Amino acid sequence: MSLLELKNVSKTYKNGVPVLKNINFTLEKKECIGLVGESGCGKSTLARCILQLESIDEGKILLNGTSLHDKNEKSLRPYRKNLQAVMQNPASSLNPKLKVHDSLLEPFRQYGKDAILKHFIYTNEKKFADQLMEAVELPRKLMDRYPHELSGGQKQRISIARSISIEPALIVLDEPTSSLDVLTQAAILKLLDDLREQLELSYLFISHDLSAVNMMSQQIMVMKEGSIVEQFAQENLFSEKRHSYTKQLISLFE
Repeated sequence: MSLLELKNVSKTYKNGVPVLKNINFTLEKKECIGLVGESGCGKSTLARCILQLESIDEGKILLNGTSLHDKNEKSLRPYRKNLQAVMQNPASSLNPKLKVHDSLLEPFRQYGKDAILKHFIYTNEKKFADQLMEAVELPRKLMDRYPHELSGGQKQRISIARSISIEPALIVLDEPTSSLDVLTQAAILKLLDDLREQLELSYLFISHDLSAVNMMSQQIMVMKEGSIVEQFAQENLFSEKRHSYTKQLISLFE
Protein backbone atom coordinates (compact mmCIF):
# COMPACT_ATOMS: atom_id res chain seq x y z
CA MET A 1 0.00 0.00 0.00
CA SER A 2 1.34 3.44 -0.94
CA LEU A 3 1.82 6.03 1.78
CA LEU A 4 0.12 8.79 -0.21
CA GLU A 5 -2.11 8.41 -3.24
CA LEU A 6 -3.85 11.08 -5.27
CA LYS A 7 -6.51 10.02 -7.75
CA ASN A 8 -7.88 12.47 -10.33
CA VAL A 9 -7.56 15.45 -7.97
CA SER A 10 -8.94 18.68 -9.41
CA LYS A 11 -9.68 22.10 -7.96
CA THR A 12 -11.13 25.28 -9.45
CA TYR A 13 -11.03 28.69 -7.80
CA LYS A 14 -14.27 30.59 -7.19
CA ASN A 15 -13.51 32.83 -10.17
CA GLY A 16 -13.75 29.75 -12.39
CA VAL A 17 -10.01 29.38 -12.99
CA PRO A 18 -8.85 25.73 -12.70
CA VAL A 19 -5.74 25.45 -10.52
CA LEU A 20 -5.38 21.64 -10.28
CA LYS A 21 -6.27 19.42 -13.22
CA ASN A 22 -6.66 15.67 -12.79
CA ILE A 23 -3.60 15.09 -10.55
CA ASN A 24 -2.55 11.44 -10.15
CA PHE A 25 0.50 10.11 -8.31
CA THR A 26 1.62 7.82 -5.48
CA LEU A 27 4.35 8.39 -2.91
CA GLU A 28 5.91 5.39 -1.16
CA LYS A 29 7.22 5.14 2.39
CA LYS A 30 10.77 6.47 2.91
CA GLU A 31 10.62 8.13 -0.53
CA CYS A 32 11.09 11.72 -1.59
CA ILE A 33 9.12 12.85 -4.62
CA GLY A 34 10.09 16.22 -6.02
CA LEU A 35 7.50 18.50 -7.60
CA VAL A 36 8.94 21.22 -9.79
CA GLY A 37 7.34 23.96 -11.85
CA GLU A 38 7.26 27.69 -12.34
CA SER A 39 5.68 30.02 -9.77
CA GLY A 40 1.91 30.06 -10.07
CA CYS A 41 1.55 26.61 -11.63
CA GLY A 42 -0.39 25.20 -8.65
CA LYS A 43 2.34 23.56 -6.55
CA SER A 44 1.50 25.30 -3.27
CA THR A 45 -2.23 24.80 -3.76
CA LEU A 46 -1.58 21.09 -4.19
CA ALA A 47 0.47 21.11 -0.98
CA ARG A 48 -2.35 22.78 0.96
CA CYS A 49 -4.86 20.27 -0.39
CA ILE A 50 -2.69 17.33 0.69
CA LEU A 51 -2.28 18.92 4.13
CA GLN A 52 -6.07 19.34 4.29
CA LEU A 53 -5.81 23.11 4.53
CA GLU A 54 -7.86 23.49 1.34
CA SER A 55 -10.61 21.35 -0.10
CA ILE A 56 -10.62 19.65 -3.51
CA ASP A 57 -13.51 19.67 -5.98
CA GLU A 58 -12.97 16.21 -7.45
CA GLY A 59 -10.86 13.11 -6.85
CA LYS A 60 -9.39 11.36 -3.84
CA ILE A 61 -6.50 11.93 -1.43
CA LEU A 62 -5.53 8.82 0.56
CA LEU A 63 -2.97 8.44 3.34
CA ASN A 64 -2.08 4.81 4.05
CA GLY A 65 -5.25 3.86 2.19
CA THR A 66 -7.55 6.11 4.24
CA SER A 67 -9.34 8.94 2.46
CA LEU A 68 -8.70 12.39 3.91
CA HIS A 69 -10.56 14.65 1.50
CA ASP A 70 -14.04 13.71 2.72
CA LYS A 71 -13.48 14.07 6.48
CA ASN A 72 -14.54 16.97 8.69
CA GLU A 73 -12.07 18.65 11.03
CA LYS A 74 -12.95 16.50 14.03
CA SER A 75 -12.52 13.21 12.17
CA LEU A 76 -9.30 14.50 10.58
CA ARG A 77 -7.58 15.10 13.90
CA PRO A 78 -6.20 11.54 14.36
CA TYR A 79 -4.54 11.82 10.95
CA ARG A 80 -3.02 15.27 11.35
CA LYS A 81 -0.17 13.89 13.45
CA ASN A 82 1.00 12.10 10.30
CA LEU A 83 1.01 15.24 8.16
CA GLN A 84 3.57 17.93 8.87
CA ALA A 85 4.98 20.77 6.76
CA VAL A 86 8.04 22.96 6.39
CA MET A 87 7.17 26.11 4.47
CA GLN A 88 9.03 28.79 2.56
CA ASN A 89 9.13 31.43 5.30
CA PRO A 90 10.22 29.88 8.61
CA ALA A 91 9.36 33.03 10.55
CA SER A 92 5.68 32.61 9.69
CA SER A 93 5.55 29.16 11.31
CA LEU A 94 7.12 30.28 14.59
CA ASN A 95 5.14 32.24 17.15
CA PRO A 96 7.19 35.42 17.79
CA LYS A 97 5.99 35.45 21.42
CA LEU A 98 7.28 31.95 22.18
CA LYS A 99 10.84 30.98 22.97
CA VAL A 100 12.38 28.30 20.78
CA HIS A 101 11.87 25.65 23.49
CA ASP A 102 8.10 26.13 23.47
CA SER A 103 7.87 26.39 19.67
CA LEU A 104 9.75 23.12 19.38
CA LEU A 105 7.30 21.33 21.62
CA GLU A 106 4.04 22.68 20.15
CA PRO A 107 3.36 19.71 17.81
CA PHE A 108 4.28 17.15 20.47
CA ARG A 109 2.09 18.84 23.08
CA GLN A 110 -0.80 18.76 20.62
CA TYR A 111 -0.37 15.31 19.06
CA GLY A 112 2.37 13.56 21.00
CA LYS A 113 0.12 11.32 23.03
CA ASP A 114 -1.02 9.73 19.74
CA ALA A 115 2.45 9.57 18.16
CA ILE A 116 4.42 6.36 17.91
CA LEU A 117 8.06 7.32 18.34
CA LYS A 118 10.70 5.01 16.86
CA HIS A 119 13.74 7.25 16.84
CA PHE A 120 13.22 9.77 19.65
CA ILE A 121 12.70 8.93 23.31
CA TYR A 122 10.38 11.00 25.46
CA THR A 123 11.12 11.10 29.17
CA ASN A 124 10.54 14.80 29.86
CA GLU A 125 10.20 17.98 27.81
CA LYS A 126 13.76 19.23 28.35
CA LYS A 127 15.44 16.00 27.27
CA PHE A 128 13.08 15.66 24.34
CA ALA A 129 13.80 19.21 23.16
CA ASP A 130 17.53 18.49 23.52
CA GLN A 131 17.17 15.52 21.15
CA LEU A 132 15.37 17.64 18.57
CA MET A 133 18.01 20.37 18.69
CA GLU A 134 20.75 17.79 18.27
CA ALA A 135 18.92 16.24 15.30
CA VAL A 136 18.92 19.55 13.42
CA GLU A 137 22.47 20.41 14.51
CA LEU A 138 21.68 23.45 16.65
CA PRO A 139 23.21 24.32 20.06
CA ARG A 140 20.94 23.90 23.06
CA LYS A 141 21.58 27.49 24.17
CA LEU A 142 19.30 28.72 21.37
CA MET A 143 16.25 27.24 23.13
CA ASP A 144 16.00 30.30 25.39
CA ARG A 145 15.89 32.73 22.46
CA TYR A 146 12.96 34.18 20.54
CA PRO A 147 12.59 33.76 16.74
CA HIS A 148 13.74 37.32 15.99
CA GLU A 149 17.06 36.49 17.65
CA LEU A 150 17.78 33.68 15.16
CA SER A 151 19.16 33.70 11.64
CA GLY A 152 17.02 32.55 8.72
CA GLY A 153 18.83 29.22 8.59
CA GLN A 154 18.42 28.66 12.33
CA LYS A 155 14.70 29.42 12.12
CA GLN A 156 14.29 26.92 9.30
CA ARG A 157 16.14 24.28 11.31
CA ILE A 158 13.73 24.91 14.18
CA SER A 159 10.81 24.49 11.77
CA ILE A 160 12.32 21.19 10.62
CA ALA A 161 12.80 20.06 14.22
CA ARG A 162 9.13 20.81 14.94
CA SER A 163 8.04 18.82 11.89
CA ILE A 164 10.04 15.71 12.82
CA SER A 165 9.17 15.83 16.54
CA ILE A 166 6.18 13.50 16.21
CA GLU A 167 7.79 11.39 13.48
CA PRO A 168 4.99 11.95 10.94
CA ALA A 169 4.28 9.66 8.01
CA LEU A 170 4.71 12.52 5.53
CA ILE A 171 6.39 15.92 5.55
CA VAL A 172 5.44 18.39 2.83
CA LEU A 173 8.41 20.66 2.07
CA ASP A 174 7.09 23.70 0.19
CA GLU A 175 10.00 25.80 -1.10
CA PRO A 176 11.89 25.24 2.19
CA THR A 177 15.12 26.91 1.04
CA SER A 178 13.98 29.65 -1.34
CA SER A 179 14.28 32.44 1.25
CA LEU A 180 17.84 31.45 2.25
CA ASP A 181 21.27 32.31 0.88
CA VAL A 182 23.05 29.76 -1.32
CA LEU A 183 25.34 28.30 1.36
CA THR A 184 22.51 27.98 3.86
CA GLN A 185 20.31 26.38 1.19
CA ALA A 186 22.89 23.67 0.59
CA ALA A 187 23.25 22.97 4.33
CA ILE A 188 19.48 22.72 4.84
CA LEU A 189 19.06 20.38 1.86
CA LYS A 190 21.80 18.12 3.20
CA LEU A 191 20.18 18.12 6.64
CA LEU A 192 16.79 17.19 5.18
CA ASP A 193 18.29 14.38 3.13
CA ASP A 194 20.20 13.03 6.15
CA LEU A 195 17.08 13.16 8.33
CA ARG A 196 15.05 11.27 5.73
CA GLU A 197 17.58 8.44 5.89
CA GLN A 198 18.06 8.46 9.66
CA LEU A 199 14.38 8.79 10.64
CA GLU A 200 12.91 6.87 7.68
CA LEU A 201 10.87 9.89 6.63
CA SER A 202 8.82 10.48 3.49
CA TYR A 203 8.82 13.84 1.71
CA LEU A 204 6.93 15.68 -0.95
CA PHE A 205 9.55 18.27 -1.91
CA ILE A 206 8.08 21.23 -3.78
CA SER A 207 10.29 23.78 -5.49
CA HIS A 208 10.79 25.92 -8.57
CA ASP A 209 14.51 25.02 -8.30
CA LEU A 210 15.11 21.94 -10.43
CA SER A 211 18.67 21.52 -9.13
CA ALA A 212 17.38 21.23 -5.53
CA VAL A 213 14.65 18.80 -6.58
CA ASN A 214 17.23 16.73 -8.46
CA MET A 215 19.45 16.54 -5.37
CA MET A 216 16.67 15.50 -2.99
CA SER A 217 14.32 13.23 -4.91
CA GLN A 218 14.05 9.66 -6.12
CA GLN A 219 11.11 10.56 -8.36
CA ILE A 220 10.47 13.91 -10.07
CA MET A 221 7.13 15.33 -11.20
CA VAL A 222 6.89 18.35 -13.45
CA MET A 223 3.87 20.63 -13.15
CA LYS A 224 2.65 23.15 -15.68
CA GLU A 225 -0.55 25.19 -15.45
CA GLY A 226 -2.11 22.88 -12.86
CA SER A 227 -1.26 19.59 -14.59
CA ILE A 228 1.48 17.02 -14.05
CA VAL A 229 3.04 16.87 -17.50
CA GLU A 230 5.38 14.01 -16.64
CA GLN A 231 6.85 11.90 -13.84
CA PHE A 232 10.13 10.00 -13.99
CA ALA A 233 12.96 8.53 -11.92
CA GLN A 234 15.61 11.07 -10.87
CA GLU A 235 18.33 9.35 -12.90
CA ASN A 236 16.30 9.94 -16.07
CA LEU A 237 16.17 13.72 -15.69
CA PHE A 238 18.46 14.36 -18.64
CA SER A 239 16.95 11.75 -20.94
CA GLU A 240 16.12 12.83 -24.47
CA LYS A 241 12.60 11.50 -23.80
CA ARG A 242 11.83 14.36 -21.41
CA HIS A 243 8.84 16.62 -22.08
CA SER A 244 9.66 19.85 -23.91
CA TYR A 245 8.66 21.90 -20.85
CA THR A 246 11.00 19.86 -18.63
CA LYS A 247 13.81 20.54 -21.10
CA GLN A 248 13.08 24.26 -20.80
CA LEU A 249 13.43 24.03 -17.02
CA ILE A 250 16.68 22.07 -17.36
CA SER A 251 18.11 24.74 -19.66
CA LEU A 252 17.71 27.33 -16.88
CA PHE A 253 20.18 25.45 -14.69
CA GLU A 254 22.80 24.44 -17.24
